[in-house]
Amino acid sequence: MGHTVIFQPSGRRGIVEAGKNLLEAARELGVDIESPCGGSKVCGKCKVKIEEGFFEKFGIESRMSSLSPTMEEEKDELEKQELENNYRLACCAEVQGNILVFVPEESRGAQQVILETGREREISVDPAVRNFYIEMVPATLHDQTDDFVRIKNALEEKYGLKDIEYIDYPVVVNLPETIRSANWKVTVSIWKGCEIIKVSSGLVENPWGIAIDVGSTTVAAYLCNLRTGESPVKKSMMNPQITYGEDVLSRITYTMMNEDGLEKMSRAIIGGINSLVKGITEEAGLTPEDIIDMVLVGNTAMHHLLLAIDPKYVGRAPFAPALKCGIDFKARDLGININKNSYVHWLPIEAGFVGADNVSVLIAEEPYNQDKMMLVIDIGTNGEIVFGNREKLFSTSCATGPALEGAQIAFGMRAAPGAIEWVKIDPETKEPQFKVIGQNDWYKEGDEPLAKGICGSGIIDVIAEMFKAGVIEKSGRINQKIDSPRIRKKADGKMEYVLCYAHQTSIGKDITVTQGDVRAVQLAKAALYCGAEYLIEKRGMEKPDQIVLAGAFGSYINKESAMVMGMIPDCDLDNVQAVGNAAGDGAKLALLSMQKRREAETVARFVEFIETATEPDFQPRFAEAMAFPHRSHLFPSIQHILDKIPK
Repeated sequence: MGHTVIFQPSGRRGIVEAGKNLLEAARELGVDIESPCGGSKVCGKCKVKIEEGFFEKFGIESRMSSLSPTMEEEKDELEKQELENNYRLACCAEVQGNILVFVPEESRGAQQVILETGREREISVDPAVRNFYIEMVPATLHDQTDDFVRIKNALEEKYGLKDIEYIDYPVVVNLPETIRSANWKVTVSIWKGCEIIKVSSGLVENPWGIAIDVGSTTVAAYLCNLRTGESPVKKSMMNPQITYGEDVLSRITYTMMNEDGLEKMSRAIIGGINSLVKGITEEAGLTPEDIIDMVLVGNTAMHHLLLAIDPKYVGRAPFAPALKCGIDFKARDLGININKNSYVHWLPIEAGFVGADNVSVLIAEEPYNQDKMMLVIDIGTNGEIVFGNREKLFSTSCATGPALEGAQIAFGMRAAPGAIEWVKIDPETKEPQFKVIGQNDWYKEGDEPLAKGICGSGIIDVIAEMFKAGVIEKSGRINQKIDSPRIRKKADGKMEYVLCYAHQTSIGKDITVTQGDVRAVQLAKAALYCGAEYLIEKRGMEKPDQIVLAGAFGSYINKESAMVMGMIPDCDLDNVQAVGNAAGDGAKLALLSMQKRREAETVARFVEFIETATEPDFQPRFAEAMAFPHRSHLFPSIQHILDKIPK
């Protein structure tokens, strides 16, 4: 039996099967509700308000009784006033009758600001697929050579190609008509010098490929000219799998708890890729059929979920993936809508939680060609760290959790319009300044109230600024001795800092940083610091010569704030640099260069993975790293900043 469910303000409506919760209903009807935990009833982000009464416009009676009773998890996550005003958690409230649901602004999924750009890198273009134009002598009664051999003979005569052994079946099906309609003048697309994957009428000068960085949160795609190396169009989107959970473990859990979970995950991301392909080719004046090569990179969980490989063994010890080597699949086998005879290449994987995206960063930054000791950090829900130089590289993975991307934070959100991205706090008055994504200037009293939450870069800034202003102590405890209206005690007795008052926000409530928020950030930053510390020690060094922050998050955060709070080890700030989406850059390099693909295979085996969590002294080290910036380690590069912190 189904019931009518209507979501406002989007106006989406439909018949939803009885017993499904409102989060599942939202997914079915295309309503984007924040759900960092993937519906596990632990994050409290999917708040919705139930409207009661008869709504003539929709012809339904909406009542709280049309939902299952309030669960204990909701009583823990929702404020008393919210419970009294018909708020529910969408993941808990099951549909039992017709219902009208209002999604408050802070619960709405927004369009995230996605970093697509990297930096300029030199590349010698040597792609896996090349185009060759040939003009053949037509067949006659006296020369009945078959079309395939005729093509091979023309290619050998004009280009010296002798190793062509294969022609894909769908190409053969249309080969006679294609050749003759083109008056025996065609362009042949050849993969790795041995397989014909496309025959096109006339001269096709520019072969095209797409490189895609399949991130847990975002997916970025780059159109590349396989002849010139140029990348004229790029597009990005939120990973469609986010509706099933923002971190990889929640998605793995979803596949284990739902019979069709893996199929849904795979179908969602492939659908997203096809959407990007369609958008890119339309903008470039091409068709998806014009794309004759593709390279994908992503972490190990993304690899398995896209390829519909059961990921549960990646999520449990000893975290062994199904395969580590780089591999080629036919696009048609994956359901990816490019030239159906073309291959999709996935770069190799380093280890269970260090995937092809990290290998992609490495072939872009090339620490294996450097004398300097380079620390490369790709910060996300799963932080990946590499340290070393041409002599030896160590890598590790850190379970930083989604706190640094806004989840597990009371007013955390994605980097979307309305998110506070930068913060300053006056050390004397404790008064803050903040800047919101979408605005050019810092907020001034009287400006339009647009703030609705805090994104990752803002979280790093506000915690560092609170520490610098003495609002939080070295231990991370909010200082209750400070006399300021900004520092107050909540009803539950826990402390919080008011970053924005209600009149300065678009959500009509104060945006605060709670003691719980500080602890969540401490856990994440301690995991990153410990991972880096182990790798540096195992290389016999005291500190890195250079720190590279890769990825969107690393490109937006204030490097001084990151060091002040002890997220990264001490290093001259001039030698700390953000390199943009290095994983995307590496994917482009692998698309354009067979040499880079070979380097990827080599470096994936050259890097030695260290499982830091199994080190015997991990727990005491982790506890030391919880302090700001660290309980015992010195930071001479920023000591002049630390000396100014009020005692």
